[in-house]
Amino acid sequence: MEYPEDLKYLDSHEYVRLEGENATIGISAFAVDQLGDIVFLELPETGEELTKGESFGTVESVKAVEDLYAPISGTVVERNEAVIDSPETIEKDPYGEAWFLKLRINNTDDLQDTLSAAEYRAKVEGG
Repeated sequence: MEYPEDLKYLDSHEYVRLEGENATIGISAFAVDQLGDIVFLELPETGEELTKGESFGTVESVKAVEDLYAPISGTVVERNEAVIDSPETIEKDPYGEAWFLKLRINNTDDLQDTLSAAEYRAKVEGG
């Protein structure tokens, strides 16, 4: 399974990719694999404020409904309407086309307790 090195991961399986003062948020390939067929995605509107650690939406599969948690605090500057309209695309490219949100970051210190790709891989694969 793929865990891109340029991402930071949360125990709850969200990832964050830093891009200057913005961050892209989505869910890991491991989470997608565990969920199975994804049928619905609920995300906040552009302009909403997210607080690190708080739920910002849900992802629903045929197996379960899971809350999504903000890996970093910030303001939603863009949400991926294409993935909301076609949530099944998350399974094909969770780290690329199937990102969820782009945030304007409030404080990069929020990322101090995230996991590196190697740490996340060890956690989810038990190695």
